[in-house]
Amino acid sequence: MAERTRYLLAYDVRDPRRLRRVHQVAKDFGYALQYSVFVCDLTKEELLHLKARLTAEMNTAADSIGLFDLGPPRGRGVECVEFLGVRRPVPPTDEAAIW
Repeated sequence: MAERTRYLLAYDVRDPRRLRRVHQVAKDFGYALQYSVFVCDLTKEELLHLKARLTAEMNTAADSIGLFDLGPPRGRGVECVEFLGVRRPVPPTDEAAIW
């Protein structure tokens, strides 16, 4: 099985139509923590596919998408995210799956 890395995906998309399309791509690859913030456990191949799909949907002159490498899905990949207020649960990391 391919090794996965946990990424934090966050975006700021200016156009409502592009926003909906980028949001759908993010949902295909990750688990929403907030409307425009997702956690994604991806292999290298899945990461390349995600980047290609996001780039196809965004306007690179107006929109911004950040992908932050949090490390392996276990250990620091879970511990490095801190919540204030209500915390949305992240599914268990025992399963190698895209949420």
